[in-house]
Amino acid sequence: MPADPTPQDPFENRLGAALRETGDTFDTDRPALIAAGQARGRRMRLRRRAAVFGGAASLVAVGVSAALVLPGNGNGTGTAAGGGGAQSVGRAGTASATTSTPAPETAEELIATLKSLLPEGKVTGERGDGTAGGSPYAHVVFDDGEGPGAVSVGLGRVEPGSESARQVTECPDKAFVAHDACSTTRLADGSLLMLFQGYEYPDRRVDTKRWQAELVTAEGQHISVSEWNAEAEKDAPITREEPPLSPEELTKIAEASVWRAAIDAIPENPKGKPFAGGEVAPAADGTTVVKTLKKLLPKGLKVVSDGGQETEYGYVVVDDGKGQSMVQINVQAGMSDVADQLFGADSETLEDGTKVAVRQGPGEKGGEGVVMWTVDTMRPDGRRVVISAFNSGAQHTAATRETPALTTGQLREIALDPQWPTLL
Repeated sequence: MPADPTPQDPFENRLGAALRETGDTFDTDRPALIAAGQARGRRMRLRRRAAVFGGAASLVAVGVSAALVLPGNGNGTGTAAGGGGAQSVGRAGTASATTSTPAPETAEELIATLKSLLPEGKVTGERGDGTAGGSPYAHVVFDDGEGPGAVSVGLGRVEPGSESARQVTECPDKAFVAHDACSTTRLADGSLLMLFQGYEYPDRRVDTKRWQAELVTAEGQHISVSEWNAEAEKDAPITREEPPLSPEELTKIAEASVWRAAIDAIPENPKGKPFAGGEVAPAADGTTVVKTLKKLLPKGLKVVSDGGQETEYGYVVVDDGKGQSMVQINVQAGMSDVADQLFGADSETLEDGTKVAVRQGPGEKGGEGVVMWTVDTMRPDGRRVVISAFNSGAQHTAATRETPALTTGQLREIALDPQWPTLL
């Protein structure tokens, strides 16, 4: 994010192309904040996320990613997956050998390729999209005899060596995304591979497990393979204890060379227009954001932990002796185009033109009893500072105290501090 302008879960909101190309910072379901995060993502092509995880079916495109991870399925049985050694049943493999631009692959061909890489088992529930549309994926429901589980492959591109490429393969912070295991490895060919074993819902209100492999090659090809221990990523009964494919099998599917050929057949997207004045909006250094936030905290608060992203976003967990409380902040430039979505009739406009909105409500991550207090500010030139505090040390865990450690008045004072504009 994501979003994503209000604390966005570095893994959350793998939702579609916007997430694929950006890592919006704050993770929230507030429509206005999400809209703002998506707008920023289209301009800046960062990845959160964060990314980069959160929603289920669209991690690839962001950040966290560059391709869209959506469910797909095939029918019949497949052969054992081979890391790059499998032969494509589509056209991309043969086309790349004879032409510089591989022929487009259809949804049916991508689904058939996924089926050919699966172990022996029954495949149903096939769906997908071809490379011509720009967001190819294949999704199936696979049953190895132990129960059906959804398996998806999403394909896309990220800029090699970019922040987006790094974030796609960076394990999420457990302060945001609860998970059992996560690792990132550099392969012999220079590709980065992240293996993630976690849950569809950060608060684990339903124990649907989501495991995935995120691979980004040195050329920027992005392959995302996800699986669940249910026939759908959301709102489906759990059908088995673990997803059907082991981490090793996920790795083999992600490494298959046929996906890289298919990615080469995706049409090039037109370059994004400059944000304003012919230049991309600047981004605040994430380390400096955290340091500044610490300096501005009220006295009497002990910082238990801190973290953030490379740019724009940071958080601290504080304790005033009454329990831990998470405080997170996002510092953005060039947000004037979404001001109307963020600041309604109930917002305040200061003498210098700065807009201020205060919100109090339940936490967005579902932790039991968690509340979130937010102060959102935007200066006349579009520089935005939005800060939130929780009555828990993490959004997805149960409340540790009745209210956040900071009042809305203290949050407002921090957000309006003149030091923030100097970071942009």
